[in-house]
Amino acid sequence: MIFGNIKHIKNYPNLSKDLLRCFEYAKENDLNGYEKGTYTIDGKDIFVNIVEYETYEKEERFWEAHKKYIDIHLMIDGCERIDLNFIEQLTQKDYEEESDFLPLEGENNGYVELRKGDFLVCYPEDAHMTAIKVNKKEYVKKAIFKIIIR
Repeated sequence: MIFGNIKHIKNYPNLSKDLLRCFEYAKENDLNGYEKGTYTIDGKDIFVNIVEYETYEKEERFWEAHKKYIDIHLMIDGCERIDLNFIEQLTQKDYEEESDFLPLEGENNGYVELRKGDFLVCYPEDAHMTAIKVNKKEYVKKAIFKIIIR
C-alpha cells in the first residue's frame, strides 16, 4: 500500500503508468463537481467510482480486499479512518468473483486518516476497512480509482 497526498505526486515518478494516469486524471478534472457514480477512463481496465457517505462507528464496518483491481482511495472532501492489515493476517471468507470482493475478519495492524487530497493505494494483499469516523461522524466525498491487474 502507498499513503500520500496528491500535491506531492511529483515525488513518486516510479509509480506505474496506470497509477500516474489516475492521478493525472484527478488533477485535470474537478472531481468535486462529479455526481456519485462510475466514470470510465479506459474501459473496464481503469475507471473511477465517486462515492458520498457519512462515516460510521468501526463496529459497523467490514474488511475487504480485491483480487482483480488495485484501488486508489482519493479524498475529495471530509475525513475518514481506514484500518489496514495484510490478507494473510486475517481470516479470509469466500471470494465473490463477480464483484471482486474478498471479505475478511480480524483486527487491524495499522490505519491511516484520509483528509482532502490524501490518497491510499491498496494492492490485492492489502485488506482495508473504510468509512470509519475519526472524531465524529462526518460527510465524505471520495474518488475510488480501480485499475485492473495485468
